[in-house]
Amino acid sequence: PSITLDSVNQKIVACHNCVLSQTRTSVVPGEGVMHPHVMVIGEGPGEDEDASGRPFVGKAGQLLDKMLASICLSRKSNCFIANIVKCRPPMNRAPMSDEAAACSGYLQAQIHILKPKLILALGRTAIQNLLQSDKGINALRGQFFDYNGIPLIATYHPSALLRDETLKRPAWEDLKKARAKLTELYPDYAAEFFKEQNRA
Repeated sequence: PSITLDSVNQKIVACHNCVLSQTRTSVVPGEGVMHPHVMVIGEGPGEDEDASGRPFVGKAGQLLDKMLASICLSRKSNCFIANIVKCRPPMNRAPMSDEAAACSGYLQAQIHILKPKLILALGRTAIQNLLQSDKGINALRGQFFDYNGIPLIATYHPSALLRDETLKRPAWEDLKKARAKLTELYPDYAAEFFKEQNRA
């Protein structure tokens, strides 16, 4: 039988493959539509996400929703949002490599099931783990990589933009590149977004 998102989620909820499972309140598998145009991949849940079980719901999440909307994307219409690790690292530290490795099978399964048309990685931890690279975000952002046949582009994590306003302009340049690639591949990718806006 083919694996489903539900079966992957059940495995994530029951997971104790790394130490993060010992301190979590909630597991945060991900959220969005099936067959998304874009899969957004962040670092890991923070305090708000750990409390709610949903990805990107705090201040960084509100900014992410605005960033996505600026290029006609949303988790309700054409995106799926996930993280490198599904449990909150203590004190919001970056996930350790063994924690990311323990979680990577779940992310691979999600990508395989969802088959996004494009992957948007947010921040250093996300892009380094996806590419198995040790280069920094400045070296990796704003260009396209091939991730198992899926175009992959990285930009700054929204929490970095909240800390440093000067990153907002380069982040917008990255988002415009993502929009151009989507428009080239799927000229009507924004249709679902506008339908959702009209329903709201």
